Amino acid sequence: MSGTASFVLIAVPSYRRPERLGRLLAALGGHRDDVAPLRVEVLVIDNDPEGSAAGVADAAKAAYVPEPRPGLAAVRNRAIDEALSRGADALVFIDDDEVPEPGWLRTLVAPWAAGEADLVSGRVESTFDSTPSEWITAGGFFRRVRFADGERMPVAPTNNLLISCAILRATGIRFDEGFGRTGGEDIHFTSALHRRGARILAAPDALVIDHVPDERATASWVLRRAFRVGTTTARGDIVLTGGAARRLTRRVRWVLVGTARALAGAGRWLVGAVSRSVSHRARGARLIARGAGMAAGGAGFRYLEYRPRNES
Repeated sequence: MSGTASFVLIAVPSYRRPERLGRLLAALGGHRDDVAPLRVEVLVIDNDPEGSAAGVADAAKAAYVPEPRPGLAAVRNRAIDEALSRGADALVFIDDDEVPEPGWLRTLVAPWAAGEADLVSGRVESTFDSTPSEWITAGGFFRRVRFADGERMPVAPTNNLLISCAILRATGIRFDEGFGRTGGEDIHFTSALHRRGARILAAPDALVIDHVPDERATASWVLRRAFRVGTTTARGDIVLTGGAARRLTRRVRWVLVGTARALAGAGRWLVGAVSRSVSHRARGARLIARGAGMAAGGAGFRYLEYRPRNES
């Protein structure tokens, strides 16, 4: 493997999923040897005030730090702080409910180590604790946009992502903790880096499997998530737009685009209702939710997907 960098820190944000975290940490062991001679360390960042990840991390001989501030944005900023203070050359994010496939880390690291990318985005595929309904499957709610190997990306999620610490030091860009309760902090973050010239490359062969629990494979959950993604997509773009007049223009644009999408979704749902097509009904509902979210986000609405911990 080319390049002079020598230290990769894998950060695992965790919140009250000790069994799934243990499965991930067990799987990460073999990936360290896969990228020798690079040095790899695993760091669990626990956002649970009760420290539910501490024992799991200790059993797996992974480093552990608690992050008392609630929300993924705070956890990911803690990961940046730890990576920079520990002298890491690259920071890798993987979620605690995922499991990497063979060759994952080697494939994720390669474009960065060769000097071709500042960020490398791997692929995520979902598997389910129970067989999902026909409506969930037909709607493609857990199907992600695919990019070709080496394709440039304008943004990327952080559930399977390598970030060069050099670009973090050069730009000083961090996760906006204003997105802590709404989600969408990752798209906002990578979009900000892209606008500063960061090269984001796709590495679809760097695959992780996302395990979806039953409570997320429901119509209500996936439609709420589609709506939330719509709101944060619009809001993230507006926040990154400079000047009051330009921001107003972007707000109007998102309201119009979102409304048009919601109307198109309603039309598709109606076609599905008439033709009894599950696919049209499900995809129409998804488009309605996403479009309504975009319009709402453009109008300034914030959907708080993540509740404060003292709320039931």
